[in-house]
Amino acid sequence: MSALASKAWAALGEAAWLNAERARVYTRILFVLSLAGALAWIALAQGGIDREGKPLGADFSSFWTASQLVLEGRAADVYRVAAHWSAQKALFGPGIGYSAFFYPPPFLLICAPLAALPYFWSLGVWLAATGYAYWRVVRAYAGPRVDAWAILAFPAVLINVGHGQNGFLTAALVGGGALLLDRRPILAGLCLGALVYKPHLAPMIPIALIAAKRWTALAASAATALGFAAVSWLAFGETAWRGFFAAAPLARAALERNLVGDEKMQSVFAAVRLLHGDLALAYALQAAVAVAAALCLVALNRRRGPVEGPAIAAAALLASPFLLDYDLTLLAIPIAWLARDGARTGFAPGEKIVLACGFLLPLCSRVIAGLVGVPVAPLVIAAVFYYVARRAAIRESSVASRDNPWPRVTAPI
Repeated sequence: MSALASKAWAALGEAAWLNAERARVYTRILFVLSLAGALAWIALAQGGIDREGKPLGADFSSFWTASQLVLEGRAADVYRVAAHWSAQKALFGPGIGYSAFFYPPPFLLICAPLAALPYFWSLGVWLAATGYAYWRVVRAYAGPRVDAWAILAFPAVLINVGHGQNGFLTAALVGGGALLLDRRPILAGLCLGALVYKPHLAPMIPIALIAAKRWTALAASAATALGFAAVSWLAFGETAWRGFFAAAPLARAALERNLVGDEKMQSVFAAVRLLHGDLALAYALQAAVAVAAALCLVALNRRRGPVEGPAIAAAALLASPFLLDYDLTLLAIPIAWLARDGARTGFAPGEKIVLACGFLLPLCSRVIAGLVGVPVAPLVIAAVFYYVARRAAIRESSVASRDNPWPRVTAPI
């Protein structure tokens, strides 16, 4: 029995059955099913309200009405729940639930033009523009030979589209900024600094840049973040910033009091809470994992290389306590890089399975957490990060022994 189990374990680790052709077929099937499900969901909606009583692109209603308030000269009202919710109810009816806006005023600069178009036209333009940027960046990491359907079939894409969220923009800024570090460090810093709009995913960026001694990019990143903050202050006034800080306790309550749903969260913090750990333990373990991710990131980025983007993306996902499944668009960056390099150099034992689990994670993590009470997301993200670090270590060893190092990712974006 033990011999049989050993063979089964070895077969699972090698995953010889998961070859390029089968992966191509599986991702195409998943894309078709996802597209069919999305079209059916839209067709069943009535008056822009889906079967669950939410607007199509539910979270985008928060962005669009924030833009509406900004264009009316009422930017501070975005951070007043009653006023912001009133704008959403005026758009979709009095029975609509509230879609919160926890973002700092720099994000209002991005949202400001959205209400210049009707809601659904604006939603389409938003997803098309940010989705195209995401597509170009992920394709650059995956390489020109990647099956295009694999990028579109990644379940985080459908989830981000369904929410009308900013996951495409986040991944494009992080991944694109990392790709530009060598060739155009100032532009790279601009991309990375723009993530000031989503500050809970940004702390790993300066750590990575300092570790790699990317001083030009670091300066440009800091200047961009400060510039966005200053322009938002000038554009929306002191009251908007005061409103943001006054609304911060609501964001904290959403995290600590299960207002969003611990099963929907993908973080270590939410995993501890889902397993009935108290707040102190949740914060302590989240902090420990964040520190460990930062230390690994420092070790990886001391020697510059193609690992920088994948490592930053994976570390950012592990470090943030507030993480939803649409944020897993970031996971496409390390997955794409690992798959590309694995296809060229061969996969380590267990690597294919981890990549498959990472690919399917956005599709099933919420379901598993909700139905079974098992939070799998942090474990899968950590496993992806491990294989990123492993490949970086092999590359460094290869360079030290004067073997040919792995090629840099230089596809244009």
